[in-house]
Amino acid sequence: MLFSRKDLTRLLVPLIIEQFLSVLVGMIDVVMVAEVGEAAVSGVSLVDSINLLLIQLLAAMATGGAVVAGQALGAGDTKRACLAANQLLLVTTLISLAIMALSLAGNGIILNTLFGQIESDVMNNAKIYFYITALSFPFLAIYNSCAALYRTMGNSKVSMKTSLLMNGINIAGNTIGVYILHVGVAGVAVPTLVSRAVAAIVMLVIIRDSRNQIYVDKHLRLGFRPDVIKQILSIGIPGGMENGMFQLGKIMVQSLVSTMGTASIAGFAVAANLANIEYLPGLAIGMGLVTVASRCAGAGEYGQVKYYTKKLVLLDYAILIGIVLFIDIFRGPVIGLYNLSDEAFAIASIMILYHGFSMVLWPPAFVVPNALRASSDVSFTMVVAISSMWAFRIGLAYIFVKFFNLPVLWVWIAMSFDWIFRLIMFVTRMKGTKWMKYKKKPENAEA
Repeated sequence: MLFSRKDLTRLLVPLIIEQFLSVLVGMIDVVMVAEVGEAAVSGVSLVDSINLLLIQLLAAMATGGAVVAGQALGAGDTKRACLAANQLLLVTTLISLAIMALSLAGNGIILNTLFGQIESDVMNNAKIYFYITALSFPFLAIYNSCAALYRTMGNSKVSMKTSLLMNGINIAGNTIGVYILHVGVAGVAVPTLVSRAVAAIVMLVIIRDSRNQIYVDKHLRLGFRPDVIKQILSIGIPGGMENGMFQLGKIMVQSLVSTMGTASIAGFAVAANLANIEYLPGLAIGMGLVTVASRCAGAGEYGQVKYYTKKLVLLDYAILIGIVLFIDIFRGPVIGLYNLSDEAFAIASIMILYHGFSMVLWPPAFVVPNALRASSDVSFTMVVAISSMWAFRIGLAYIFVKFFNLPVLWVWIAMSFDWIFRLIMFVTRMKGTKWMKYKKKPENAEA
């Protein structure tokens, strides 16, 4: 087997810790902003849904580069793996700069188009938060790209340690901005910008070390290799479309929720914030599976891809049991930290309870497709994800709310149908052979 239990532990444990840190800081952000009021909480929540859309586009590009590099390592071609690293950094930096420019120029237009019906104080907070956090996109792209490359090498400790630094700066900055300077949402947004900039610089410095299995040029002479870029984009673009459509769907759902009043917005935001904790092990394990499956696919060991996929899905279930039970039991005191009104508190409580029960569907629906993508089966995962999103998560949610006037909980009931469809499609696909699409490059390909 290509990966021993020790290898998997060394890869996955830091990833899980890093994901927990990321969501913990996000929760702390919301709790701190709650000191300013529900309008600030709602504004930050709405913008975060947009930021997640843009971040997922960049993450898909990083995954594309990581898959190409991982397949090259699995095939024993370290030279091409390093070449992929250089081109990944070039592509993600250019794309992130373009996204940043678009976000800055279209700040008000984007927010008004998506959330035009929200109250004016919520909109004002959203504009401030969006403008400042948009400046951090290039730094986040560099950090994510370098972190993905380290994961491909089986070394996720580097990104975990850098994440510790980044989150420490973020929390300290939040404390100063909100409790000492009293500058509202800006007190949360500026530390986010600064912490991401520091993390990007740190990762960019260490990824240049030629002692790494995969590294970028020491002087950042990245070059331009259309063939490698094409290969990265062939995985990254479908992944970006899938992730982008997924987050766009969440934004549309958020827009739907924004028509249901401030209590529903705030309750939904807090429930979603807590629900993120339940996704953490699966997200971390999914990232680790990209590394494992791409290396196995590069070596032509598709039986091992299936073996490790099943093993890691079961691991996700094992961790989920403890997390869901903890959140459901202590949801009352935790939600109380957000200073919500009684109505918003009740909404958040029932939503997080329902979400915990529905998580039984999540691992096969969202972990398994990572193995398919790592084997270059990206078109299938994209079509299934987009179709399911529009038919169930968006379509059913609008039917439940607009036509039947059902409460905000039914937005997540619609989401459950999306998960069921994905689970059926991806598990069925994995049982067959059509997903085994990676073909090893000929030995003289570089020549």
